Amino acid sequence: MIHLAAQPDVRAAVADWQKWLSAERRVAAKTVESYERDVRIFLAFLAEHLGHPPGLIDLAAVKRGDLRSFQAKRRQAKIGASSIARGLSALKSFFGQLDRQGIVSNAAVASAEAPKLPRPVPKPLSIEEAFEALEAVDQLSDEPWIGRRDRALFILLYGCGLRIGEALSLIRRDIAAGERLVVTGKGNKQRVVPMLPEVRRALGEYLELCPFKGGDSMPLFLGLRGKRLKAEIAQKRMRDVRHLLGLAESATPHAFRHSFATHLLSGGGDLRTIQELLGHASLSTTQRYTEVDAERIVAVHAGAHPRARRQ
Repeated sequence: MIHLAAQPDVRAAVADWQKWLSAERRVAAKTVESYERDVRIFLAFLAEHLGHPPGLIDLAAVKRGDLRSFQAKRRQAKIGASSIARGLSALKSFFGQLDRQGIVSNAAVASAEAPKLPRPVPKPLSIEEAFEALEAVDQLSDEPWIGRRDRALFILLYGCGLRIGEALSLIRRDIAAGERLVVTGKGNKQRVVPMLPEVRRALGEYLELCPFKGGDSMPLFLGLRGKRLKAEIAQKRMRDVRHLLGLAESATPHAFRHSFATHLLSGGGDLRTIQELLGHASLSTTQRYTEVDAERIVAVHAGAHPRARRQ
């Protein structure tokens, strides 16, 4: 761990908190690293603010004014609102763990409000762009089986609304049921997603050409050397497709998931069903796609209405 500007009792508490995040909460390593960095920055601020490295007693005494001063200093350093919000989330997680263990209780941190963030609107592909991308990716590799692999992967993302990590974590046994797919998403939560015939066909064509014939426990998507395909390879392939077709920078593998949800909504799908298919814990997350659809309707209206054309 990088040195913390804090007393040994606080350093030990931070180390225990990191272990708890990794072992019990199963938080991704990159997120644990970011959270640790945010807490380290706060402790450095507190050490300067107090004139000495803080101990647990000092953490218990942190006031709302201290938090406001900390956030003001970060804004002066041109730190964005999303980073400031993540930093507060890290502090709440750390102080929350201290509270659960009966070490430190601090109501000021627990009740602190994060800055309001602009809610990003998903950027899906149009139906035409999605279809063109699925056809183009098959032609970008000299190895026929890799072309079919990439096409099968992107059809799976678009046809089932999977995250790239969810798709790449699949093993061959997972698609054995044929008409449905059990997906393990965030927080190890499982959901069942129907598989369209086109998805099953694309996966079958890929597996037939794949030179690595393994058992049910073999990863579904493999790289050139027979190891589990890495997300960076899929992202690079989508960049190639993007350049070939002149698509926007937002055309990433994740855009197929956005497209899945948006096109289902445009076709009359209800939000609750789409929420379940996407594995969203909150309906408000799924509701972002209604904004996308509303924007599309306005754009179509503006381009097609006779009065709009006459202006």
